[in-house]
Amino acid sequence: MAAAKPSLHTSMSPALLDLYDPDHSIMVIIDVLRATSTIATALFNGAKCVIPVDSVSKCIKLGKQIDGITAGERDGKIAEGLKHGNSPFEYPREFIGHKTLVLTTTNGTRLLHMALEKGASRIITGAFCNLNSVCKYLMAEQKNVILGCAAWKDKVNIEDLLFAGAVVNRIKENFSVNCDSSQIAETLFLDGQNDLFQFIKEKNASHYQRLMGFGLEKDIRYCLTPNNADVLPFYEDGKLIVHQQP
Repeated sequence: MAAAKPSLHTSMSPALLDLYDPDHSIMVIIDVLRATSTIATALFNGAKCVIPVDSVSKCIKLGKQIDGITAGERDGKIAEGLKHGNSPFEYPREFIGHKTLVLTTTNGTRLLHMALEKGASRIITGAFCNLNSVCKYLMAEQKNVILGCAAWKDKVNIEDLLFAGAVVNRIKENFSVNCDSSQIAETLFLDGQNDLFQFIKEKNASHYQRLMGFGLEKDIRYCLTPNNADVLPFYEDGKLIVHQQP
């Protein structure tokens, strides 16, 4: 008798996380615009690690203690008291190499800490820029998976669902997908996959509007480009490090 396939679920918002079982699953934190894109980029460019924190005050305090780079945003802009923001373009290799980034964001780092509070045993972060690494890891591990969309202040957003749908589309044959949220996410991705930027523009996505209002089209296009920072950020002992896949 063939072994049962592991389950694959998508949580569309942090407000829905209580409906799922993170302590028996690999939890994928998804915040495409821009936290998980920036995390992957910083690690790809040689950061020693990224320490995600859930408040600006913790970010500042820890940064001073360890002489790290303090960064983050609130409502899409650099948070008051921090020197750097949440754009992947702020973290080229010559700046971030061999350094520690202490990061706080409106949605992504918040969801990561929620997952920890709910007992998540294994956490990785995902965005289009590391799509291949995420899918390769999930298929190799063959454990239950929750794709956790960070959303925007608990309101469902398009770009995180698009990424969840891309993952579902690639790995669904290896999993049991009895989950309407995953089916919705994949349908959305299949509809928009040929030009993700144009898709979220046409759909008038709220975060597209927000970041375009700050003149951040370059960030949006980068964050919707697959595999331009293809490493796997893995949460271990309070920090995100590059997971070395076989």
